[in-house]
Amino acid sequence: MATQEIKNKRARFEFELIDDFTAGIVLTGTEIKSIRSGKASIMESFGVLVKGELFLRNMYIQEYENGSYYNHAPKRDRKLLLQRTELKKLERKLKDKGLTIVASKLFINEKNLAKLRIHLARGKKLHDKRHDLKDKDTKRDIDRAMKR
Repeated sequence: MATQEIKNKRARFEFELIDDFTAGIVLTGTEIKSIRSGKASIMESFGVLVKGELFLRNMYIQEYENGSYYNHAPKRDRKLLLQRTELKKLERKLKDKGLTIVASKLFINEKNLAKLRIHLARGKKLHDKRHDLKDKDTKRDIDRAMKR
């Protein structure tokens, strides 16, 4: 069975990604079934530290069609599982002004566990985004010229 990845394509455009981590997610009930069928979104999600634990907010997982009474809440906070040293590192770095935790990829690993790639990130200014778009356009033009 081909597992699919759910990506946050805007993460690289909106943020300068500084450090990355792979975290497990605490899921309940039918959430894993919806993730496996690709019915989830991490576009607007972000991480928050609460009492030394990391939670992901605004992650949307669609309710499972066959879930009936045991279905889950689509936009609840979900606990992320990281090692204690990684949590301490994130806690130290988040004290810097302008840093946040952004999710970039949700995937199922080889052991059939849901994992989330998160990044410590700093928001980009408008001129940085323009510069990235300009670089992307020039790279595309160069690639077109090489194919001719």
